[in-house]
Amino acid sequence: MFDLLVLGDANPDVVVGPVNQPLVFGQRERLVPTGSLCLGGSAAIMACGAARLGLSVAFAGRIGDDPAGIFVRSALEERGVDTSALVVDPELPTPLTTVLTSGTDRAILTASGCLAATSSNDVPRALLRSVRHVHAASFYLMPGLAAGLAELFKEARNAKATTSLDTNDDPADRWERVLLDPVLRVTDYLFPNAAEAHALTGHPVLADAAGILARRGPLVVVKNGAEGALAHDGTTLSTAPALAVDPVDTVGAGDSFDAGFVAAVLRRTGRERALAIAAACGSLSTRAAGGTAAQADWDLAVERAA
Repeated sequence: MFDLLVLGDANPDVVVGPVNQPLVFGQRERLVPTGSLCLGGSAAIMACGAARLGLSVAFAGRIGDDPAGIFVRSALEERGVDTSALVVDPELPTPLTTVLTSGTDRAILTASGCLAATSSNDVPRALLRSVRHVHAASFYLMPGLAAGLAELFKEARNAKATTSLDTNDDPADRWERVLLDPVLRVTDYLFPNAAEAHALTGHPVLADAAGILARRGPLVVVKNGAEGALAHDGTTLSTAPALAVDPVDTVGAGDSFDAGFVAAVLRRTGRERALAIAAACGSLSTRAAGGTAAQADWDLAVERAA
């Protein structure tokens, strides 16, 4: 039915910046050059990036019964993502995120709303068994979904789908392995950024951290900003450079990277080429504010891939 099913978070992002001075409480106001309201959530941005690259994409997650939820559903559908499995929570609100940008860095404040209520029960099993690939994001933001993710991935793999996971950040800074390790055993591709790879392993050398994670099960594909990306299968290391671009902000760049890698793998490009295409997708997405405005189509990604 679909090439890709994405599980996870979807919310409006208010992106403001660049913030070039310390924030001050005491009701002091600071001015920044730009601000935008756009679609956010790691899973939602990845889904839009994959659709932009030509995949048929469905999304499963949860929003509130509120204007923010209407905005999220509309934004996904406008970008070609099927939202039939997007659950409306009758009680809890849609998550909301404010992103403060500063150069290539950012600070993120999220009101979690219905994120914690998202669970594996929100994922239609017939849909899960009908897709070529299943991707999940924001593992530590949705403990209910995380608790059932290993079983979802097992079912998807039994139906001949491949799987991928982007844990994203852990706001509690615990990076607990009790839930994660069983998921990694049924994950084909893990997509941490460099900071997450270090946090997940406690190892200071990035290539070694990737190798440690790979020995838990998946091919580990690490996003490392302007340094590019690397992939590690437990024995072999591959690398790809980032593109030279003048970034507006880096919101969602990692999610666009994920979309590029999955799209390339589903097109059977081979690992080295998939890594280069993913790096191009991540780099190109930084040309505009927010996570989806500058996402590359397939032809551009292939043209610009190193």
